[in-house]
Amino acid sequence: MARRKPPRFVPTLTEVVRPATEPRPAPASDLSQEQIVEKVMQRVDLILERRLREAIAAAVLEQTRSIAPMLREEIEAVVRESVARACADEPGARGPT
Repeated sequence: MARRKPPRFVPTLTEVVRPATEPRPAPASDLSQEQIVEKVMQRVDLILERRLREAIAAAVLEQTRSIAPMLREEIEAVVRESVARACADEPGARGPT
């Protein structure tokens, strides 16, 4: 019987997988109620912190977008006034045209 060559792109196993040797966490029944509450609160704190950060970022962005046009107008008015005063203070300056 002739040996056939395998196709050119045959997937092969290149990594040896061994069972995990780390101990598994103790079942919840081995933990006291206080320990369970502490673990749950740690998870809640992480989730709450992330969601609070996201909510604050969204609120700040929304406020920034709404106040930006007003700030631009105010800055433009201040710049125009400053330029007008500077021109008026220049010797030999002409009045507004």
